[in-house]
Amino acid sequence: MSKTVDDNASFGANSPFFRIIKEGLDGLADGEDYYDLLAEDVVFEYVITVPGYPRRVEGRQGIIDLYSDYGDYIKLRSTDNLRVHRDRETSTVVLEYEVHGTSAVTGRPYDNRFVSVVTVKDRKVTHWRDYLDPIAVFDAQGWPRDPQS
Repeated sequence: MSKTVDDNASFGANSPFFRIIKEGLDGLADGEDYYDLLAEDVVFEYVITVPGYPRRVEGRQGIIDLYSDYGDYIKLRSTDNLRVHRDRETSTVVLEYEVHGTSAVTGRPYDNRFVSVVTVKDRKVTHWRDYLDPIAVFDAQGWPRDPQS
């Protein structure tokens, strides 16, 4: 069964991320919340990611489903260092930002940097290409596990 924004309380874990993205796309994409910014047929590509994470997700509902249990893994506390680079001719926006929180699994700190290349058409996000520092995820989640423990 697909989840919706209204029936899943765990979206609160993403609030700092949602706020910084909304700020970065202010005036370019319309929507009351993060998911409203996305076109129904949006395509997300995760170019630099971690094992077990999909490389491609299609559709707004697919993104809602993907992010719905984020709080089971990471509790975000804050975001900062937003840099926005816009190319008005190609409707492309590059967002650079950092996220800070704690692993819900290990209790270790989580600090990561992202670059998101976003295409906006008709005031909706139609394509998203994401790059992150996978080592930050590994460190927070305690990967690889020590075989001696």
